[in-house]
Amino acid sequence: MIDWKPLFTRRGVVGTLVVGTCMLVPIIATLIDEPYYMNLFARLMIWAIAAISLNLILGYGGLISFGHALYLGIGAYAVGICSYYDINNIFIQVPIALGVATIISFVFGGIALRTRGVYFIMITMALTQMIYYLSISIEEYGSDDGLIIYVRSEFGTNIINLDNPFHRYYLIFLVMVGCLYLTYRLIHSRFGYVIRGAKSNELRMEVIGHSTFRYRLVCFMIAGVMCTLAGVLSANVEKFVSPDVMHWTRSGELIFMVVLGGMASILGPLTGAMVFWLISEILARFTEHWHIIFGPFLILVVLLSPRGIDGMLGKRGSGSG
Repeated sequence: MIDWKPLFTRRGVVGTLVVGTCMLVPIIATLIDEPYYMNLFARLMIWAIAAISLNLILGYGGLISFGHALYLGIGAYAVGICSYYDINNIFIQVPIALGVATIISFVFGGIALRTRGVYFIMITMALTQMIYYLSISIEEYGSDDGLIIYVRSEFGTNIINLDNPFHRYYLIFLVMVGCLYLTYRLIHSRFGYVIRGAKSNELRMEVIGHSTFRYRLVCFMIAGVMCTLAGVLSANVEKFVSPDVMHWTRSGELIFMVVLGGMASILGPLTGAMVFWLISEILARFTEHWHIIFGPFLILVVLLSPRGIDGMLGKRGSGSG
């Protein structure tokens, strides 16, 4: 039986408003004749998907990765390179993107997870920068100038046409909701309890018979694959991909979103992404150095509420989502 009580808490009401706003934006944008807002929220949701995936390893796993944006680049470049060779079928592009992401996350995760703390942070950043500089060196695909995508991904049917802004927007929305649901199911499963237990006391989890390395590696891979989907969607929105999307500073922005919204909460990354993008859009109208203003704002939020916006809305148990 479904428990509806959480929906009537402050966190539940705010979460419903955030998801509801994302769902209604195309309708509102059409009524006020401002298509810009639909494009803005499409980008916002793509970054929210990436932040949701990062929350799996950062919020629930306690692993601070400065290389997570790598998977945005993998997804985007998979679409871009396939399009470059006139392969526009999304049912070919997505398996290629997810396959590459699975292999790279397995290798990089296997290396990085043998370290802890600041060493984990540095090695994830170093591995990502290695791929970043590799992408810059390949002139065939635009080098640091990036790669233009002339044709969006095709489903082979008129039912879903990514050239239609409404189809494109609601596909992104459905993927985001699917990622939220998957996160909820994962963290409330036996797998999720092991991941959260390892964050609290890794030695104890090892003693009772769980291989925390294997669980963390699988979690690392799931997060990478989920973020790759965001990259695929990003390429179809922007019709352009460049190495900048996988730079370590992009990973830093994802961490900002997760921390701002609230780590180890289901809707925290979505709320954080929305606040991050809306504030950055407003500040960017006044100055290109908006990070100088946003930085102190983030510090203030963390000082007032270490659990971010989600923590301001009500008490919760650790990792309860």
